[in-house]
Amino acid sequence: MSADAPPTTTAAGTGAPAPTPAPATGRAVGPGPLRRLFNELTRSASGFAGLCLVVAILLLSLIGPLVVGTDVPGDASRAWEGPSADHWLGLEGSGKDTLHLLVIGGRTVLMVGFLAAGITTVIAVAVGSLAGYFGGRFDAAMLQLTDIVMTVPQIVLLAVIGAFYNLDSPMLLGIIIGILSWPVLMRSIRAQVLSLKEREFVEAAQLLDVGWVRIVFGEIVPNMASYILINFIIAVTNAIYAMVGLYLLGLAPQKGTNWGIMINDAWTKGAMFNPDAMPYIVAPVTMIVLLQLGLILLTRTLEEILNPRLRDR
Repeated sequence: MSADAPPTTTAAGTGAPAPTPAPATGRAVGPGPLRRLFNELTRSASGFAGLCLVVAILLLSLIGPLVVGTDVPGDASRAWEGPSADHWLGLEGSGKDTLHLLVIGGRTVLMVGFLAAGITTVIAVAVGSLAGYFGGRFDAAMLQLTDIVMTVPQIVLLAVIGAFYNLDSPMLLGIIIGILSWPVLMRSIRAQVLSLKEREFVEAAQLLDVGWVRIVFGEIVPNMASYILINFIIAVTNAIYAMVGLYLLGLAPQKGTNWGIMINDAWTKGAMFNPDAMPYIVAPVTMIVLLQLGLILLTRTLEEILNPRLRDR
């Protein structure tokens, strides 16, 4: 054997070459971010309860109408009948089944809530990020605009808009609520960006001259993902309150079926004075309360999971 040859390893007592350990083929694959988030949610009693409430109401409102149908037959001669084996929540003033109306009435509420929250979040993140990053006159102009929008009472403005335009489309109502609800979140996003733009990763991106679009929407905004998610859920709850309030006050056309219209109908027809009609006003209120409770519990738990300062307490 040559003096330069590498030493040969032998198995003890046999003289045969020892087996060479197999090289590592890659890193261990752990659960993805969504899976880890779900696991954290299920470990929290309040977070899991909130998730179950929201999922149950989503399934009831989205799949329920496909099962029971959207056409609700009515018999005026049986108006305000109390709960029975055939009609668990009784009948309303036109003889329609209250439970059937409850099942098909949630879809509009959810659609308006999530549509308005989506529009609010998109506008607030875009405007707040740009105002915080660029500063100067653009920042001052955006702050002035938010002051103007925030000083106008939203419910009064919606009433005026409703007087000039026919708000019979839930989608149009969601768009208007979304357009009017962004200033508060925009200020919060701007404050976050003012802090983040001083970080090293932003300064490194600026030194690489990758452009402001990449810096703002590719580096800064993704670092606010958890904050944006939590505020999106809060925006959903606010939009649902605004929508139901409009229907309850009669500022939106009473066309179609949703929980807000059911409450308004029960109120105007004096259902609260008829014991047999109580389910007609209690049922939609209960659904709205459960949905909001689920969203609030979900928001609090997500904040504890995603905010390191709260998680370490």
